[in-house]
Amino acid sequence: MTLIPRRSLLAGMAATGLSASAHSAEGTKPTQRRTSEAPLADRLAAYAEQLSYSDIGATTLEAVKVLVVDSVGCAIAAFDERPVRICREIASATGGGSSTILGTQRRTTSDLAAFANAAAIRYYDLNDVYVSRQASHPSDAIAACFAIAEAEAASAKELIAAIVLAYEIECRLVDAFDLSARRFDATVFTLPAVALAAGKLMKLDRERLTQAVNIAINDHVPLAQTRTQTLSDWKGIADANAVRNGVFSAMLARGGLTGPAPIFEGHSGFFQSVTKPVPVDTGAFGGAGVPFRIESVGLKAFPAQVYTQTAIVAATAVAKEIGDLDRVASIDIATTNRGYVMAGSEPEKWAPDTRDTADHSLPYIVARAMFDGDITNESYAPEKLRDPKILAFMKKIAVKEDPAFAASGGNAPPTRIAAKLDDGRQFVRQVDQMPGFPGKPMERTDAERKFRGNVARRWSADHIRAVLDRLWGLEANDDVAGLLQSFTV
Repeated sequence: MTLIPRRSLLAGMAATGLSASAHSAEGTKPTQRRTSEAPLADRLAAYAEQLSYSDIGATTLEAVKVLVVDSVGCAIAAFDERPVRICREIASATGGGSSTILGTQRRTTSDLAAFANAAAIRYYDLNDVYVSRQASHPSDAIAACFAIAEAEAASAKELIAAIVLAYEIECRLVDAFDLSARRFDATVFTLPAVALAAGKLMKLDRERLTQAVNIAINDHVPLAQTRTQTLSDWKGIADANAVRNGVFSAMLARGGLTGPAPIFEGHSGFFQSVTKPVPVDTGAFGGAGVPFRIESVGLKAFPAQVYTQTAIVAATAVAKEIGDLDRVASIDIATTNRGYVMAGSEPEKWAPDTRDTADHSLPYIVARAMFDGDITNESYAPEKLRDPKILAFMKKIAVKEDPAFAASGGNAPPTRIAAKLDDGRQFVRQVDQMPGFPGKPMERTDAERKFRGNVARRWSADHIRAVLDRLWGLEANDDVAGLLQSFTV
């Protein structure tokens, strides 16, 4: 059973849309920024406090809607998966809250609803991705924004502003830091992003917003072991846990608790313990005519790691040219440094025994795509992971880094596949860009095609149309609770 659209999605995606900002006149008012001498947590809080819906132009608003549509579709598609069900059952055990567990009529506390819903959005590795010094999935924060907006009876415009804020904070921090050398996970940047977005929906003042950041970061810095060697269920749940911690930190700050400060610059703070001092200019963040980072986020066509997306396109093209794959003697995959490290440098990637390892394995993804002509959720069925034909074919595959691929410019990370046959002939295909990423963003028709592929077995055509209409009119829909209830499966 296929839950995502196949190659028709790629063929139908448009090449124009969200990559440039088109701010309205009301969205160009100057915004005061705090001086760079203030601690970073204070400056992030000041930015969060001052950001408003009036700063958001038409292009940014459309990006929010596309990403909300995509996130809801991904969450509904993964509703029955075992790890998602576990998270939902844990959240459901605490009743009496004011935030809906997505896909159900049940409510729980805001932090647990955000946790369960973010797990569903993220689990299939089919949601959005922001590619910079590392890759991140900022749409996980959408779960927190909806949970708090419902609990606080926030307006749709306040919800939208919080989503833009969460994306801006997370993406700008991913731009500034690279945690890979220190073996920490990029989900750390979800913590301040969600703490500030949740705090803004709670209408916290600047001081309490700062404390929310301090609390969130100090006790919840995640390890990069999540994404190395044999990958576990936690790969798809780690960011949901960061979402939960961010929401809970905002709740604590609202109650008056303070956190360690200065959390970034302190003697044992983030700079000293996790990374190194890095300049972050909040004055260059989105607003006041500067495009928001939410406009630079990519959407995946396949349920697999971002560094494998162009590999799937290249692999299917090469396989079609070759025809008889039994004649393949060797395959060289050239990828980015991050692609090599994350998906092609460990022996576990040549013998993936879990879905989570397989969807982060360039050898498996390329082999399966060449034989099947596609990658879908069914590509990770246990019998497919044990397929002797695929395991034998993977032994012919080598992965290497191509330094020329160092900068993707926010586009899809490039891949080159070179297949050599037993008679010496070579077939080479390089893919530098693909639909869904900033250079070729999704338009509404593309987003709807993917959405229908994800939810079609759950909802009738009429219900799908009704949900889409409500989401495309998000800014006018102040009944957040009613909207969430309409997602019941």
